[in-house]
Amino acid sequence: MNERIEELIKQAGDYVNEVYTGPVRSKTPGKIWEDGHIDWLTQFNKKFAELIVQECVSVINTEAAVDPIEGEYERMWKMGTEFAVDQIKKHFGVEE
Repeated sequence: MNERIEELIKQAGDYVNEVYTGPVRSKTPGKIWEDGHIDWLTQFNKKFAELIVQECVSVINTEAAVDPIEGEYERMWKMGTEFAVDQIKKHFGVEE
């Protein structure tokens, strides 16, 4: 597995371990757990996906910054990469 993917897995796990709170028993008869609890694995999957999207956006931004295109095409290149980044973020609902 790619080392960067392994780093993202660790980051996602560390994040969830830091913010995770276990389920709370329900006081409602017939229910075991209170509504609204999100299990550890669901939180991990969400964070991991966010990190992957952020990594993709970072790669696009880095490549756009070092591309040797100059002149007339430079402005179009930058607009294209900014558009791609915005569309990826919107598609996956990532704010950062």
